[in-house]
Amino acid sequence: MFTVCKAADNSLLKELIPYNLQFFAEDANGAEKTEEPTAKKLSDARKEGQVAKSQEISTAFSLLALFIIIWITYGYMGQNFMGVFNRVYESIPEVARTYNGFIPIATIESILKNAILTMFLLCAPYFAVGFIVCFICNFVQVGFKPTSKPLMPKLSKINPIPGFKKIISARKVFDLLKSILKLLVMGVVIISFFKGRKESIFLLYDIPLKSAIGLMGSLIIQLGLRIAIAYMIIAFIDLIYQRRKFKKDMMMTKQEVKDEYKNSEGDPAVKGQQRKRMMQASQRRMMQQLPQADVVITNPTHYAVAIKYDAEEYDAPVVVAKGEDYLAQKIKEVARENGVEIVENKPLARMLYANVEVGEMVPPELYKAVAEVLAYVYHLQGKV
Repeated sequence: MFTVCKAADNSLLKELIPYNLQFFAEDANGAEKTEEPTAKKLSDARKEGQVAKSQEISTAFSLLALFIIIWITYGYMGQNFMGVFNRVYESIPEVARTYNGFIPIATIESILKNAILTMFLLCAPYFAVGFIVCFICNFVQVGFKPTSKPLMPKLSKINPIPGFKKIISARKVFDLLKSILKLLVMGVVIISFFKGRKESIFLLYDIPLKSAIGLMGSLIIQLGLRIAIAYMIIAFIDLIYQRRKFKKDMMMTKQEVKDEYKNSEGDPAVKGQQRKRMMQASQRRMMQQLPQADVVITNPTHYAVAIKYDAEEYDAPVVVAKGEDYLAQKIKEVARENGVEIVENKPLARMLYANVEVGEMVPPELYKAVAEVLAYVYHLQGKV
């Protein structure tokens, strides 16, 4: 009984193992992505909005540009903001006197709207610079080719299974580590910056308001520039990672390359059959024109070129057929059957075969050699 069960178990294992291997194995045709991405795949990915770029680059350069502009213009901006606050607070007593101590809500809204609009206009150049810097950074990374496909709704985005896979994907782990690194770097930069400036910060309690605002502005700009430079280092690390990951994601299997070639260029087997049929048709036309030739010039075994000369139709002799090896023997066989003269001239046969296609006239540099052969043939035939 034990022996029977053991045999049954072995038999069961023999049946199961091939199926299990097939289930877990990669595609036998080359499922491993070892091939460089083709231009078509990169183009299709670009149309779908998949490009190798880092959002951190845009953020880093925007921060750097913002703090540089603030550094250049913070005196002018500070005066204008102070002017806005002064106008707001100076207008309150006037309005209160006008309305006997009661300020209507509509008047307050009007004052605040004017103040907010003025501040927005003052900040508008900074927003414009940020937009331009982001645009330039993206343009330098991937060029300009806008697409709306990433914004199109897809049912696959609602599927919870792929969403759960994305949560625990390597990319999400890298993004988490990157966020932690950014926090750590920013923390180190901020702490090291303020550590040596305790005295300046404590001075804020004892100096006038304008001086305090100037000092705060100077500290913020210095800190901002340091944060932007540190952030830029992280951004370049992220850019290198994104490009390597994009290249890895775009790699193709051998089967994918074959399928893409079939879809874009046509099935190689079909194209081979078409070329074969075209060659056969061309050979049939040659053999039909061959009886009209004046002479066949041979190598004698490897090449054969049939020449026809009609002074009324052509300005020079024309090649009506040519062939190599087996086809050369066939041309000579048809020439003998139709009484076409066969002349052996090794250099001329090679030159004609290599330089003149069927239906083309003999080039001027070969006129003399061909004319000598034709003269010899015409003499044999009693035409001259």
